Amino acid sequence: MAAPGAGDPLNTKSGQAPVAQRIDPTREKLTPAQLQFMRQVELAQWQKRLPQRRTRNILTGLGIGAVVLAIYGYTFYSVSQERFLDELEDEAKAARARALARASGP
Repeated sequence: MAAPGAGDPLNTKSGQAPVAQRIDPTREKLTPAQLQFMRQVELAQWQKRLPQRRTRNILTGLGIGAVVLAIYGYTFYSVSQERFLDELEDEAKAARARALARASGP
């Protein structure tokens, strides 16, 4: 009889199909053909997910850019709305005028 999972469509003990096992190529001795096959599968998976990843990266970049531009725009808007320096300047001018009026006197 063949080794379990080596071509059997079903595992005779549990009645289920064999499941792929994770392999650590640094611990297990693999043939060059097996390593080449692993590289091919990894490359195929990477290429399959590349358009999806690219789309997500573009959307993320646009989102971050929109937030940056919104903060930048809001900063300019709020600085243009600030009038407290103008008010302080007006008060300082009025105080100087009162001081000159008192100094030039009665």
